[in-house]
Amino acid sequence: MNDSPSPVPGRTPARTGAHPPAAARLLSLIGGAALAAGGAVHAQLYLDGYRYLHVVGVLFLLQAAASFGLGALLVAGALLPPPALIHLAAVGTAGGALAGFAASRTTGVFGFVEHGLQPAPQALISIVAECAAVLALLAAGYLTVRHRRAPVSRPPSAR
Repeated sequence: MNDSPSPVPGRTPARTGAHPPAAARLLSLIGGAALAAGGAVHAQLYLDGYRYLHVVGVLFLLQAAASFGLGALLVAGALLPPPALIHLAAVGTAGGALAGFAASRTTGVFGFVEHGLQPAPQALISIVAECAAVLALLAAGYLTVRHRRAPVSRPPSAR
């Protein structure tokens, strides 16, 4: 912890080396597991025939790989907190999948268009998993930032 006096009068020093609170680590774990679940759906759809779709097949494979990799880093991060960049990349990956889902139901993605919640049940599972990942990781990031910016308590003798 940073117990040195604040260089700016009237400001409290930030916690620079403190570990995130347990709630943030749990949310990162949940977010990582949800991201990996979304990746599993994309991998299964890729193997079931999406691999033959021009451009979209490769995007499904990349989505699955990124989701598994980032999910594994976040789950491992339950023991050692991962850098904020991992959280940001994971939110971007899940958010990108949701955006791709929305685009495939409206304007299409490279000529590929689907309707409703097809294929079932994969579409719904993917939406739920990726929304859960985004929400959990944003909440974990918020708690971590709030924790790091919290004032450092000093012993009465240091005041």
